Amino acid sequence: MPLDEKTRPDNRSLPATGKRGSSSGRATDEQLRKLAVAVLETEAEAVLALRDRIGKDFIRACHYILNCQGRVVVMGMGKSGHIGSKIAATLASTGTPAFSVHPGEASHGDLGMITSADVVLALSNSGETSELITILPLIKRLNVPLIALTGNLDSSLAQAASALIDVSVDKEACPLGLAPTSSTTAALAMGDALAIALLESRGFTADDFARSHPGGRLGRRLLLLIEDIMHTGDRMPTVKPDALLREALLEMSQKGLGMTAVIDADNRLLGIFTDGDLRRSLDRGVDVLRTRVEDVMTRGGHSSQPGQLAAEALALMQQHKISALPVVDDTGRLVGVFNMHDLLRAGVV
Repeated sequence: MPLDEKTRPDNRSLPATGKRGSSSGRATDEQLRKLAVAVLETEAEAVLALRDRIGKDFIRACHYILNCQGRVVVMGMGKSGHIGSKIAATLASTGTPAFSVHPGEASHGDLGMITSADVVLALSNSGETSELITILPLIKRLNVPLIALTGNLDSSLAQAASALIDVSVDKEACPLGLAPTSSTTAALAMGDALAIALLESRGFTADDFARSHPGGRLGRRLLLLIEDIMHTGDRMPTVKPDALLREALLEMSQKGLGMTAVIDADNRLLGIFTDGDLRRSLDRGVDVLRTRVEDVMTRGGHSSQPGQLAAEALALMQQHKISALPVVDDTGRLVGVFNMHDLLRAGVV
């Protein structure tokens, strides 16, 4: 149905451009703004109308999925298929194994991807999509729960559903009432509602989310440990406390981390000497050829541990405005060193 006069801008004020849709004339900036606002308002109303439909069937659908021993198979044609793919991806990334199957391909062999341990989630605004209707008897034969997201509660899909979720809309945002707009937005929002309700019910955590998103920044921040990025062995810049300052500068230059750890004979961390310590020493007129590191180093100071999250170490470094940290074990022995550039390369920053 077309937008009513309350939500659709008055197109009578548009320039006379000949046939509707002709590219020979254009709307004003204000008319374009009003058109966009009308679309958003219409779709927002469609989504808000879904609140009153979260009832027994929605809860039943959640239980079907929570009890599912297999995967959620999402199906839809055309725009509903695109929405279904996104819903499947959201489910999969929030703790519910899911994938999408093209219903047209399903009747030509892909139906074999569905097992008796699965749940089928079908999307069709009309509820009469021929490709879906064709395979309904086969889904029934598998005896798997069928969750339907449809705008037609009297449709064939609705009648076959084990759980029927109403995603009907009063009107599409398209002024012609033809292009799926409000209806696809409503279906997508209901899919999100399902996914998040399931997420909460499963006790899905941020760590769980990170494990399914290891390539994303969130995954790196929640999973990456200091031991994954620190420099170890010969790559660690280290000197003894009685080393001359010039020896420490040579070690810093060779290892390229802007600092060197100062350790005792048992490899225990005594302190660090950094670029900042060097500048302060030069300001005091220290003789780099005769001064020992222990006389100018920063004693104690901050350190990290191998099993610490890189994101936690980053927060410590930002709080104290430092660019590198030594890494020690439970006995205080040096096991690694890293700096801000290592965190940048790892994608934590």
